[in-house]
Amino acid sequence: MPRQILLNPGPVTLSERVRRALSAGDWCHREPEFAALTREINAALARVYAPMAAEFEAVCLTGSGTAAVEAMLANFAADDGLTLVLANGVYGERMAAILAAHGKPHELMQRDWQAPLDPAALAERLASGPRVTHVATVQHETTTGRLNDLDAVGALCREHDVALLLDAVSSFGAEAIDAEAWNLAALAATANKCLHGVPGISFVLARSALWQALPGRAGSVYLDLAPYYAGQHGDGYSPFTQAVQVAFALREALAELADGGGWQARRAAYLERARRIHAQLSELGVATLLDPADYSAVLWSYRVPDGDRYARIHDALKAEGFVIYAGQGELARRVFRVAHMGDIRAADLERLCAALERSFGAGR
Repeated sequence: MPRQILLNPGPVTLSERVRRALSAGDWCHREPEFAALTREINAALARVYAPMAAEFEAVCLTGSGTAAVEAMLANFAADDGLTLVLANGVYGERMAAILAAHGKPHELMQRDWQAPLDPAALAERLASGPRVTHVATVQHETTTGRLNDLDAVGALCREHDVALLLDAVSSFGAEAIDAEAWNLAALAATANKCLHGVPGISFVLARSALWQALPGRAGSVYLDLAPYYAGQHGDGYSPFTQAVQVAFALREALAELADGGGWQARRAAYLERARRIHAQLSELGVATLLDPADYSAVLWSYRVPDGDRYARIHDALKAEGFVIYAGQGELARRVFRVAHMGDIRAADLERLCAALERSFGAGR
């Protein structure tokens, strides 16, 4: 049987190096060796983007990427200010839902899921109306695979002295992040996407000054990051049980990322996979949902051909060892998505292209 390759937007196919790390041992999360591991991981996370290492600190928590996004917004979005949410997909809309659940003052600047963010509208809004203190948005919107233009958004945040809160869940470790140019205050991300770790640990990276000033009024016990920061950057312990074996895997995944050339090399590898898959599907008459120039390196979306069904495509590819992903919401029947993360080797890519030929070729 060929090994199964995950082409969904996380979790990813693990390298053998990371898989072996899962069996490193049975540790108690309240022992000093795990406290040291926590400090090591937090330091490595802050170094993924070298310019951020001096100004940002990480806190890990056991939970999915959404847990980290909710923790970031619950702790850093102002209670006495206004957060403007820029949304063009499921995950931007989820940020607005989180702010609403926590009773945080916010506005939603909604765009169609297939449309880019609108910097002109953002500039107009920041220059007029009630004062905006924070902008919250998604860097890579996996609803469609669009890489949002954070250079334009971030420049406006800096110009208007507005703090940026960023969902980098499916971009951290593979797309450029310019903290200074974007006036970035904090970001949320996870172990099991571009970092190639295991589901179960997510994290928030924020400026050191913000951690020091946390008010400790997160509206949540589990997601209150103040005790996490005090513990993890003090004696190394967390207020709640951390996922020990997942932490072993994350440490190894971060080392593997660094050994492989960092986020820049990982982005280049993803782009090469994207080009190869797109070329094969284009040859077979399968069109992208967006203009190819609009996509991230991480994931692309494709239109289900007329007369075909996502379920047939999914099942045919899964039978050959490849797991793709459906669209969301109104796109569920019209789109399938292919991610480029994880331990995908040259032979896997050739095998995938052959499977795509069989699935979409004239002879099916």
